Amino acid sequence: MFKMRFEVLVAVVALGSGVCADALQHTAPIGVASDAKALPTVTFDFDRPGLPVPRYTIVLHEDGSGTYNADEVERKSADAAVQQVSAKHVDRPLNLSAEMTAKIFTTARTLNHFDMFCGTKLKNIADTGKKTLSYSGSDGKGSCAYNYSDDKSISSLTEQLFAIAYTMDVGRRLDFERRFDRLGLDAEMISLEKSVQDKNALELGNIAPTLRRIADDEEMMQRVRARAVKLLQQGAGSK
Repeated sequence: MFKMRFEVLVAVVALGSGVCADALQHTAPIGVASDAKALPTVTFDFDRPGLPVPRYTIVLHEDGSGTYNADEVERKSADAAVQQVSAKHVDRPLNLSAEMTAKIFTTARTLNHFDMFCGTKLKNIADTGKKTLSYSGSDGKGSCAYNYSDDKSISSLTEQLFAIAYTMDVGRRLDFERRFDRLGLDAEMISLEKSVQDKNALELGNIAPTLRRIADDEEMMQRVRARAVKLLQQGAGSK
């Protein structure tokens, strides 16, 4: 009788141990998933009607990955017979350099995760578009909207994000012109080259595939291909 009770007790303990082990096996992935969802994120929204790209959003995670989402208006090529039928939505992956990512997140944390007033008290400021900076993460969250900012850190960050958005938009235009408006590529590449020199275009690694297709296309004008090669070299360290 005692032996039977002992065997039952052993079986119960073993069963309990199995349940605990099972529970531990199932809780570990949940913890990992929660950590992934809590990855710090900076978001920049821009809205200004009347522009070729009146709205766009940059979402950046602290590992450098992110997305560029934009709404573009209808655009015609130099050839009147070729044009976009209608406006379309752009959704492209974004991958920033470690240096640029660190700058953005350091600024966000220095500015209390954007939980602040980031506009201006000045009056009669020209409308340059509504801009919204947001931060979310396990260490805090915040958001602020502005047209113009008195804060130098906000202004500098805005210029960097503008330059990243410009690069992404140029990539979109180069894709279009490579297919439908090759005569327009020369002027576009000259403009991009100058923007890179003036630091108005950043993180060229994000449009490297487009530049590489232009550089490798033997039917392109030689000077267009040469500029594409030069820009690829300049952007080699910015992806």
